Amino acid sequence: MKRPALLALIVFAAVMALVLASSPPAGRQPVALLITGGTVVTMDGAGTVVPDGAVAIEGSRIVAVGPAEALEARYAARERIDARGQVIMPGLINTHTHAPMVLFRGLADDLALMDWLNQYIFPAEKAMVSPEFVRVGTRLAALEMIESGTTTYADMYYFEEEIARATRDAGLRAVLGQTIIRFPVADAATPEDGLARTEAFLIQWASDELVTPAVAPHAPYTLAPETLKATRALANRYRAPLLIHLAETRDEVGLVADQFSMTPAMFLDSLGLWNGPSLAAHGVWVDAADMEMLAERGVGMSHNPESNMKLASGTAPVLDWLAHGIHAGLGTDGAASNNDLDMFEAVRMAALLHKQASGDPRAMPARQALELATRGGASALGLEDRIGSLEAGKLADVITVSMTSARQTPLFDPLSHLVYVTRGTDVRNTVVHGRVLMRQGRTITLDRAAVIRDANAMAAKVRAAVTGQESR
Repeated sequence: MKRPALLALIVFAAVMALVLASSPPAGRQPVALLITGGTVVTMDGAGTVVPDGAVAIEGSRIVAVGPAEALEARYAARERIDARGQVIMPGLINTHTHAPMVLFRGLADDLALMDWLNQYIFPAEKAMVSPEFVRVGTRLAALEMIESGTTTYADMYYFEEEIARATRDAGLRAVLGQTIIRFPVADAATPEDGLARTEAFLIQWASDELVTPAVAPHAPYTLAPETLKATRALANRYRAPLLIHLAETRDEVGLVADQFSMTPAMFLDSLGLWNGPSLAAHGVWVDAADMEMLAERGVGMSHNPESNMKLASGTAPVLDWLAHGIHAGLGTDGAASNNDLDMFEAVRMAALLHKQASGDPRAMPARQALELATRGGASALGLEDRIGSLEAGKLADVITVSMTSARQTPLFDPLSHLVYVTRGTDVRNTVVHGRVLMRQGRTITLDRAAVIRDANAMAAKVRAAVTGQESR
């Protein structure tokens, strides 16, 4: 055989070998990713747990959940994650935070909310908030969330378009609210400017797969009634959700009562603010009439136990929320008042806080606490048909959690461990929309060293601006 013909035959054989190697065995359906070998905690309505289970993913969707042996026989995966010794579960959903405020972590502690805001946070934001600050802070927050198992978060801040870009680049899912507030802030001199900026944000991000743009009036005590009405009208015009702080402190309740003779929740209802998809953060000081109304309006609520405890704002009546039929999720709040974005900590604190507050050790059992961070959070955000549980047809937002450390041993009940033992550092793999963001503890979509370096450089500027001292 002549040399050219021999070379051609060799090339053809090599190509065919690659084709055959990449083709699924007869009868097996090709999928993009198979996560297998772990205990699957689905968080579905039936509470299904599969001891030796697997999740098959194609594109952005889950195609099957079940026993590993059955899925191995049915699917041929182009990529695999070995989750032996781990729990496979839905990604956590943080229903309230302010992502860039990770750069204010530890700036001011042990203060009441109004003192903390007026003496430290508002002045620090006036000095520091810029597109660069927001971009650097969001990348740090995204890194922390990916590493600790959060796959979806709801945010309220400034320059929200920068947050959206950084979020999408990191691969996270988010409901992002452009903040509108009464006084001049970094991205808007007036509430009217804030409304115009918000409208531009809604238009720009209207059709993104990962980012849901939202309208975020700050609070009932930081905006005039006509502006609050305008925020609802804007949200409804673009079929966007509305995010707002509600009844976080007794001071807020007093301010609104003095001016309008109503509770904050009822005052906002009188303005029609709840006439559309809405999520209210905190709800610490809502009464029975408030809760009945909020349930009727379909308002989602975000419980932020760590921030509320740290600022001594009070204990939200979450058990009563749930009894009234309110869709409740769990949030960290911003890292300036928490001081981290670890949702596993928030789950544990929620479970413990409501036992203590109620005097009943049976209150807020493990499954209910974990539901707040998964299915409950999805419902509060109006995303329950897409995320919050591992079920065929839902979006593929999945994490795996190691159960092999000394702290996790022995393992009798995975739900108990996920609530009372697990920390964010136990997360090994994070998948959002079918894309692997972290594999075996190594982030893929973010350069960890660069994110930390940029954050430390920005922190030095924060220190100089706030205290007049350069970081050493």
